[in-house]
Amino acid sequence: MQAQCVTDGVPPDFLDDAAVAAWTVSGAPLVDLLRQAHVPGRLTGFRRGGRSAVLVTAPRHVHQVLGVGGDRYVKRSHRARPLLGDGMLSATGEAWRSQRRVLQAMFTRRGVQRWEHHIAGAAACVVDRWAERARRGEPADIAEDVQFFTVDTIWRSLTDRPLDRETYLDLAAVQDIVAALPADVGGTAALPPAAEAALAALDEQMFRALADARARHRADGAGVSVLDRLLDAAASDPAYTDRLIRDELVTLLVAGYESSARTLTWAFVLLDRHPEVMERAAGDAGAVEAVLSETLRLYPTGWLLPRTAVADGTLDGWALPAGTDLLVCPYLTHRDPEVWPEPEAFDPGRFPARSPLPPGAYLPFGIGPRACLGTRFAMREMEVLLGALLARFTVETTGPGAGEPVFGINLRPAGPLHARVRERP
Repeated sequence: MQAQCVTDGVPPDFLDDAAVAAWTVSGAPLVDLLRQAHVPGRLTGFRRGGRSAVLVTAPRHVHQVLGVGGDRYVKRSHRARPLLGDGMLSATGEAWRSQRRVLQAMFTRRGVQRWEHHIAGAAACVVDRWAERARRGEPADIAEDVQFFTVDTIWRSLTDRPLDRETYLDLAAVQDIVAALPADVGGTAALPPAAEAALAALDEQMFRALADARARHRADGAGVSVLDRLLDAAASDPAYTDRLIRDELVTLLVAGYESSARTLTWAFVLLDRHPEVMERAAGDAGAVEAVLSETLRLYPTGWLLPRTAVADGTLDGWALPAGTDLLVCPYLTHRDPEVWPEPEAFDPGRFPARSPLPPGAYLPFGIGPRACLGTRFAMREMEVLLGALLARFTVETTGPGAGEPVFGINLRPAGPLHARVRERP
């Protein structure tokens, strides 16, 4: 049977154009349009601005696009290119493959072991801060504390130096730049003046760190930081200009702290609603890992992964002309009731899964060739900090708390998350 094309006689589950028009004038976030278009187990989508966008949520379709799609489905234009430049997340083709090879060995299971002392050192700073707040009866801002931890951890790994407060303020401004980026492909790439100023300050920190690392590298002749590895690459590969090294550093900073900080904040939001789970996880490394896995299921930071078909092809019997946009949505995939019973419920008992999950059913860090290089690093730093805090403190949020999701280029909780922390007896 001949495949039907998504641009003529659109799939029967494509959203009505009138609904798209109504959403457009409403000013509602993109996720609202995706929820309207979503039909579990089916390819759906909508037409917007003269282009067809296919919503991909069923695990088998996700696997076909990300897992085995290879070079057939690519990033048309990375939404974060104004921030990341030509770093590994936004690079494509042979440039991406070359850049990934340079860094890959540093983020294997064995490679992550070299960062254990950095993770432990950054976590100890947060534990000490909470102990002092518990002694004084002062509230903690969980979102701020976990963000400092994740920035500190990645900065130590990038430069082999602990994080000072001034540098932190410049690096943490990445969140303001990210918030200013479009949630969807095709959005404006121009940054507002405040974000441009934050980007300039970030660049200054990166080039200063590069100059310091180069001076040490020449003096010592060796080093173990990520910057040292990039300087080694620059010695033999002219592609590694100072600008590309800057782009890789910013890419690793964004990937290394943003998702981990948001996930840890979401974990405390969920644990506050389920104190019995918090108690079970205190001192239990397996339970801590399960809490994080379930948090990532409900709130995957990379909630939307746009791709574009580079050539004519088919997906589940539908012809996709070259240039068709595909919107892979882990947020909706993780709520597939066929895979996840009571999908909206927070249930860490789902992990570890009792039977293998269908390919494409769980992808908080992506799947396939472009899966997140730093998955092991991210999981390890989150496990260390959450485990240390739950083992030593009880946590009770105060005030309205952060619980409403904000669907930008990433998925984050709105507002601060203040809490009262007490030392366990």
